[in-house]
Amino acid sequence: MRLSELATKTQKQTSDSDVSRNAQFLTRAGYVGRLMAGVYSFLPLGMRVLNNIENIIREEMNSIGGQEILMPALQPKDIWEKTGRWDKVDILFKLKGAGDRDLALGPTHEEVVTPLMAGFIQSYRDLPKAVYQIQTKFRNEARAKSGLLRGREFRMKDLYSFHASQGDLDAFYEQATAAYHRIFKRCGLGGITLLTYASGGIFSRYSHEFQTVTPYGEDVIYRVPGTEIAINKEIIDDQDVLKELIPGYKPGDEKNLEEVKAIEVGNIFKLGTRFAESFSAGFTAADGTQRFPVMGCYGIGPSRVMGTIAECLSDEDGLVWPEQVAPYHIHLVSLVNEAADIEKCEKIYKQLCAEGVSVLYDDRDARAGEKLADADLIGLPHRVILGKKTLATGSFEWKKRIETESNILPLEKLQEIVSAHESMTFPF
Repeated sequence: MRLSELATKTQKQTSDSDVSRNAQFLTRAGYVGRLMAGVYSFLPLGMRVLNNIENIIREEMNSIGGQEILMPALQPKDIWEKTGRWDKVDILFKLKGAGDRDLALGPTHEEVVTPLMAGFIQSYRDLPKAVYQIQTKFRNEARAKSGLLRGREFRMKDLYSFHASQGDLDAFYEQATAAYHRIFKRCGLGGITLLTYASGGIFSRYSHEFQTVTPYGEDVIYRVPGTEIAINKEIIDDQDVLKELIPGYKPGDEKNLEEVKAIEVGNIFKLGTRFAESFSAGFTAADGTQRFPVMGCYGIGPSRVMGTIAECLSDEDGLVWPEQVAPYHIHLVSLVNEAADIEKCEKIYKQLCAEGVSVLYDDRDARAGEKLADADLIGLPHRVILGKKTLATGSFEWKKRIETESNILPLEKLQEIVSAHESMTFPF
């Protein structure tokens, strides 16, 4: 992609309507556009990041046996009444359809997936099953804020699993937990994302959240020293839970926990049989009795992950994208203005494209300072600068976004750099 042809431009200033780091940087760099609080358009660069994150999630869900489907966002009132949640879910967007029919925009899909899959589950031989979707969700948040971190319209991956026994669910739950850890590692958040015990609400004793530690987070969690495990503030006063989760725990030991702020980027629940019972979705067990499948639910927000990366990994100059989620991997910057040098730059750009390298080419007629500042703001992993002096000596300047120092290398080394970073040929 040539920057001169990109549909968007960078901005020096943005509105003060949302001062969060992710909103400011993503808007200034041209990744998203704000329509209203909690509702954003994803622009060309933003779509590429979002697609890359969603594909990482797809790969990991497929690796544990998940099968992708797509369910309707528009849902009738009666399925929510079957589970008793029509008047209990306070963030439910409700609307009237033709014939004065009560409808909702889906914030989650237990009410849809349970009767849907029940049609394919008659016997224990039909289990287990695991299906997921990546879809736009709607939640009527009272305080939509912080850019992509708390939205009214957002992207969500939700996987639902169905099992013949609690033991089978428990085993799959561990696989899903491991898959989530891989997702966050690939998205550059692995080292700062903790498995966090939280309230299970009406579903179970507790659920598990994946919380990314950052001073900009809204949640307060307590890290168990020397581990990658934490406990949400909402259950920190439950002594029984602490005894269960912390080896050798004694009353008062909670004062030794490390209090940190964090952003919730995913959560998983053991749902039990509640939803299956609500829809009379039973199956015939091996012993001939009728039972209800035990369900699990596994959520992760790709758009929130994108916002979290922007919030946590950016610096004072702009965004810093990890290799596997970056919209492009090489930011090729031309700092020449003579026809012969421009032709050399064009040749290098076309050669990279022909080899399948993911490259954003700044071919604009703009000052060097503006181009370099935009490169920092956009935040691609690698910067290749072509100037008059370097081209004259058959070389280029290479700098990683996460490093301060650059290197002058011969042009023949450019292919070596590309080869050393295979993700530069990511399909998006």
